[in-house]
Amino acid sequence: MKTSILHTIAHLDDLGKTVVRWGIVVVFLWIGGLKFFTYEADGIVPFVANSPFMSFFYEHPKAYKAYINKEGELIPKNHAWHLENNTYGFSRGLGVFLVTVAVLVALHRVAPLASMVGSILIFLMTLGTLSFLVTTPESWVPNLDDEQWGFPYLSGRGRLVIKDIVILGGALMTMSESARLYLSRPRG
Repeated sequence: MKTSILHTIAHLDDLGKTVVRWGIVVVFLWIGGLKFFTYEADGIVPFVANSPFMSFFYEHPKAYKAYINKEGELIPKNHAWHLENNTYGFSRGLGVFLVTVAVLVALHRVAPLASMVGSILIFLMTLGTLSFLVTTPESWVPNLDDEQWGFPYLSGRGRLVIKDIVILGGALMTMSESARLYLSRPRG
């Protein structure tokens, strides 16, 4: 009995790859769709504003702290600033990109080369996301008179970002699987 359970578990890797692929698709479709909503666009501002690779998308990246909205909060003055800052334009563009790469990854069986490209883009984007741990001060617990602040104490934003290490590994797996499928098919 114990051996049969171990044999079953030992052969779950293909199921695991399928779950990882479709997990990536669901996450990127969902998060990509949310990028069209104000609260989600507001939430990524500290990451984008502090990134040396992305801050140029905003008109006034250094001024963001005065216009932060809490999740679900809509302050008209802050909203107007975010419109002028291109917060919502950038977020919508990011949403289109995320939905596009999700669709590419989902096309694994139909178009493995396109799926591999989608996985490569996710891998590269995830490296960029992980860089937020270095570039975004809000990724760490601030010094508020407690001795537990700064590195290694991740804030809510930092905990959100560090999970992308798993997506990074998943993207490697899905890109490899798609490349293998592409190479196994006869080409004219």
